[in-house]
Amino acid sequence: MKNDISKPKEFLAEATELFREKTKATTKRIVVCAGTGCVANGSLEIFAAIEKKLKDGGINAHAELKYEGETYKDGFVRQSISGCQGFCQAGPLVCIGNVLYTCVQVSDVDEIVETTIVKGGVVERLLYVDRHNKNRKCIGQSEIPFYQRQTRLTLKQCGVFDPEDIYEYIANSGYEAARRAWCEIEPETVCEEVKVSGLRGRGGGGFPTGVKWQFTLKEKNEKKYVICNADEGDPGAFMDRSVMEGNPHSVIEGMMIAARGIEANEGYIYVRLEYPLAVQRIKKAVADAEKLGILGDNVFGTGKTFKLDVMEGAGAFVCGEETALMASIEGNRGMPKPKPPFPAQSGLWGKPTVINNVETLAAVPYIILNGAKKYRECGTEGSPGTKTFALTGHVVNTGLIEVPFGSTLREIIFEIGGGVIDNDGSISNEAFKAVQIGGPSGGCLTEKHLDLPLDFDSLKTVGAMVGSGGLVVMNKHTCMVQMARFFMQFTQNESCGKCLLCREGTKQMLALLDDIIAGNGTQETLDILDQVASTVSKGSLCALGKTAPNPVLSTLRYFRPEVEAHIFQKKCPSGQCKALSKPEILSGKCVGCTACARKCPVGAITGERKSTHVIDQDKCIKCGECAKACKFHAVVGF
Repeated sequence: MKNDISKPKEFLAEATELFREKTKATTKRIVVCAGTGCVANGSLEIFAAIEKKLKDGGINAHAELKYEGETYKDGFVRQSISGCQGFCQAGPLVCIGNVLYTCVQVSDVDEIVETTIVKGGVVERLLYVDRHNKNRKCIGQSEIPFYQRQTRLTLKQCGVFDPEDIYEYIANSGYEAARRAWCEIEPETVCEEVKVSGLRGRGGGGFPTGVKWQFTLKEKNEKKYVICNADEGDPGAFMDRSVMEGNPHSVIEGMMIAARGIEANEGYIYVRLEYPLAVQRIKKAVADAEKLGILGDNVFGTGKTFKLDVMEGAGAFVCGEETALMASIEGNRGMPKPKPPFPAQSGLWGKPTVINNVETLAAVPYIILNGAKKYRECGTEGSPGTKTFALTGHVVNTGLIEVPFGSTLREIIFEIGGGVIDNDGSISNEAFKAVQIGGPSGGCLTEKHLDLPLDFDSLKTVGAMVGSGGLVVMNKHTCMVQMARFFMQFTQNESCGKCLLCREGTKQMLALLDDIIAGNGTQETLDILDQVASTVSKGSLCALGKTAPNPVLSTLRYFRPEVEAHIFQKKCPSGQCKALSKPEILSGKCVGCTACARKCPVGAITGERKSTHVIDQDKCIKCGECAKACKFHAVVGF
């Protein structure tokens, strides 16, 4: 292929034709999920085992396409990796044609190759089983409820294409939107199209993306920057990581369009150091785009420059805040600064700068390629498009999902998620208690919010926020005070310490929650917690501090009786706070075997053989040995 970028339309067409020529003889395609979750469970070992099995069996197969010098004329099996396919609960995943195998192990490889590749059959024991439909076995994604009820726009290519093959990306309309933006559309029109689409920032704030770009375009400066904020740090959130691992070129293309819109000539992708696979793939994607001449000194033959650097963050949660992020890129300690001036006016090294997160930028090529009107067909009036969520917690199907704005928690948890798991392992919708949305910056929602349409504006009305997209489902055995403490511990650890309210306020809230959990809470504790949370929210410098009290405030708002039970009744309704537990022996289950009394290290249990035993609460040290010893589950309260 001739890398003549001066004729960009022909160049992309030629790259597309080259890919199709190389793959037209493919008889079967094996796609092994190589997102972080599946990799951690051995998917790369599975990939290697498949490659070896095919080779040993004399099967014409290729695990890597070569675009220079080699031709593929005879029918062959194509083997490739993909990014996260979303269904993390069922990984490692292997897809062959329309057949999806779940929970695959290296020991399954021989049977998969012999049955599916050689004989064209299906290994039924590796198919997903729908527990809600008479244990029906599902052949592929089209039959699995987890996938059926999603609308995948940003994630459409994740889990399908090889993230390390730029030609496959180009062959599926990749970089066509960037070409149009740089060669056929004026910067003002690019900004206007994104503005009309209604795309709002997916990093948590929800600010209109096109408006942000227009502000930056108006600034007259020869040097402007585009920054991709990939410093995803929320507990339980892995949306941005998965997009970078599964479709890194979409992020680069989104940045190119943003650069054209604001007339920038340089950009940074700021990635968490803890995302080595995402860093590896985004760096390769940048290098491949530079090699083809898509990035660099002569973008699409326009004579204009746009260069990208990938920078690994130092792991500070506060660097997700845009001013702290820019300080980190500049080589300084990541600490937020007051605004104004906003980055659009004075950003990186004092130059006009646009900062968007991974998911926002990955959505941009679709808008330029299909138009703002098409994009607005999905979602709500105020929140068009889709949102990716990391669905975790006490739910059957955990993983990465994408749904239109306006979808409800009920649809996500009980349909896509497959229902709530109780502590005994059963699936029970009645076991649902709450869902934490938006990570440490968000809040807890309850059963009464299950039918609330999820979008930026509706969530604000109930004291929550979309945030980056974490969804942690909790069953009825979850202690909400402990959950609030978990998120407060996180934000307290991650506070940069610059402003007093955040530095000391989070520390005080954590101490107050510890008092409540330990059984030392009073009415004064509750009053101070309420006051400190409100003060920190109003007076902190950056978004970390302003949103840090959200889990506490939402817990006090929706679960106040549970908090008050800890304080006034010295009781944890969920039975999770050890200091407040009151172990007892159930008379209906105790057979008087004396096993519990024999195991008690302090002699707190009395009773005659074959009669119900009793625990002396004054002596009990709540070690739990009696509960472990009881074969009849008669001891409760631990």
